[in-house]
Amino acid sequence: MQLKDKIVVVTGAASGIGAAMAECFAAAGAKKVVCADLNEAGAQDVAGRIDGIAMGCNVGVEAEIAALIERTEAEVGPIDLFCSNAGILSIGGVEVPDAEWQRIWEVNVMAHVWAARHMVPRMTARGGGYLLNTASAAGLLNQVGSAPYGVTKHAAVGLAEWLALTYGDQGIKVSVLCPQAVRSEMTRGHEEGVAALDGMLEPGPVALACLKAIEEETFLVLPHPQVLDYMRLKTADYDRWIGGMRKLNRQYGGSVEGKR
Repeated sequence: MQLKDKIVVVTGAASGIGAAMAECFAAAGAKKVVCADLNEAGAQDVAGRIDGIAMGCNVGVEAEIAALIERTEAEVGPIDLFCSNAGILSIGGVEVPDAEWQRIWEVNVMAHVWAARHMVPRMTARGGGYLLNTASAAGLLNQVGSAPYGVTKHAAVGLAEWLALTYGDQGIKVSVLCPQAVRSEMTRGHEEGVAALDGMLEPGPVALACLKAIEEETFLVLPHPQVLDYMRLKTADYDRWIGGMRKLNRQYGGSVEGKR
């Protein structure tokens, strides 16, 4: 898909990867970029820089995602690309309280489900569209120090796969973004942690990788190319891979680094 004259929605657009996506897609010629975020003031700042539109949205609530989609299509036009980018991090393991597990599940997984639930029927009715879901390398490998993050990001990748194989014949294109460490509020203070072993990227290059994937209609977006090698090691010898991850856990298990 070429983004020239397309209508794009980006959630989590007030900062980090989401802000960089909005700026990148606008520069690529998008007709209009809707910057959605729980932090509406931050979204307005980004939208102001790109002649976009800001809308408040808590992606952990289905009704707010539905309202974002309905308002955009009513006031701006049919959405060509929906970027379900917002995400959160919870630190800890199985001891994390159920309420926190539920909160991260809603934001990191159900937000993608709800976006697809309300976008896919609209897109298929008009012959197709594009969904870009932000997951993480944690969804392909795992996350030392955070069970909720690793589990929900695995689920996000699985959902993206399912959407691609189920709706591809109906014109729905899907990409899933799986970076390691990216400089953002989530990674602030963790610049020397496990997720940054292969380097911490600035959001701009990550957004450019997404643009390239959209233009080439590539499913898996890996701004850190080393992740593909780690995936191959994992599938080649799962037990050896677990052993390597245990070593990382011994070294870094007392802290957690965001992958987005």
